[in-house]
Amino acid sequence: MVKSLYELGELPPLGEVPQQMYASLIRQDRFGEPVKAFRTEVVDVPAVGPGQVLVYVMAAGINYNNVWAAGGQPVDVIAARQKFGLPEDFHIGGSEGSGVVWAVGPGVRHVRPGDQVVLSGGQWDETAEDIRLSGEPPFSSSALAWGYETNYGSFAQFCLVNEVQCHPKPENLSWEAAACFMLSAPTAYRQLFGWPGHTVRPGDPVLIWGGAGGLGSSAIQLTRMVGGIPIAVVSDDRRAEFCLELGARGAINRNDFDHWGRLPDADDEEGMARFLRGARAFGKKIWEILGERAAPRIVFEHSGRATLPTSVYLCATGGMVVICGGTSGYNGDIDLRHLWMRSKRLQGSHGANTREFREVTKLVSEGVLDPCLTRCDDFEGVGRLHQLMHDNTHPGGNMSVLVNAPERGMNTLPA
Repeated sequence: MVKSLYELGELPPLGEVPQQMYASLIRQDRFGEPVKAFRTEVVDVPAVGPGQVLVYVMAAGINYNNVWAAGGQPVDVIAARQKFGLPEDFHIGGSEGSGVVWAVGPGVRHVRPGDQVVLSGGQWDETAEDIRLSGEPPFSSSALAWGYETNYGSFAQFCLVNEVQCHPKPENLSWEAAACFMLSAPTAYRQLFGWPGHTVRPGDPVLIWGGAGGLGSSAIQLTRMVGGIPIAVVSDDRRAEFCLELGARGAINRNDFDHWGRLPDADDEEGMARFLRGARAFGKKIWEILGERAAPRIVFEHSGRATLPTSVYLCATGGMVVICGGTSGYNGDIDLRHLWMRSKRLQGSHGANTREFREVTKLVSEGVLDPCLTRCDDFEGVGRLHQLMHDNTHPGGNMSVLVNAPERGMNTLPA
């Protein structure tokens, strides 16, 4: 008979679903720093509905969105779901992972139990009218970030996804490496290649904020892939070296400058002069790296409030600032004169579509794109690794945790 609960790494018979599972989860009374917010508990395995897939999780990637979830800020994700009538009083995060299809719901056609998959982080209703008309799921009002806005993410023995989130696992990768790229790399891919008129071309300088992180490490490689010139912005020399090893033309330490933050009012002559001195000095570093007085045609943004004024100011005439986040704050200021008089584009970008997710998995499978896994912990490390992100002390590249995979380096189910 199937047991009601299996230990981590213990294999049930394929297709047989136990009643309960271990999960590293967040509750409202623990909101705060991640190392305290995450705890391993036993909860019920979720029911599999139409179009859904239950995945036996081998490893899970770590991303900044669950730093936010742990703190209950800027959104209490548990309360937000309860407003829509969902009963769970806990949050199981994890927006990417690798594993084995274990059970499928009615209507699932393209995966079956036993398939080895990597999981993308976007959920949406494929029958929604706005998807049928536009063909762009990230534009849909039904689109949600799995494992952040939705429950039953990858920080558990079993996770619940929609069929469209399942992509073939690159055979050349271990479970832990396969678990850590399906959020950051497709997001970077869409930022750099998803906005016609401003896709990276050979010779394009591309300024990449947070060059050593998951997004940045992908952006450096993708820019080089098509002959662009990546310039990384980092916070210390160790991270600069990491970016140079990945192929960045150069790296700029943002701590050498102090003009960051909200843009002064246009009539604040002293404040604006101080900002312009800092931004121009930063721009000269770009010239030094390029060996010419050239500006980045594309600025790869996600830090937001602290850096957006500089990004818009330094972006080339006719270029684009493309932004997918706001880790330093959401109130981003710009001088509109720099935007309209220089015909610049400020483009928001969120996640990726199904084609972009699949193209990224092919690039990884072919060895063109390295997931850049730099740290992997056991399952109890979920809170610890998010704490490193919270404190900005995490290593360059991406991080993951083993869930059911018994040891590092495995790329298939244990015998």
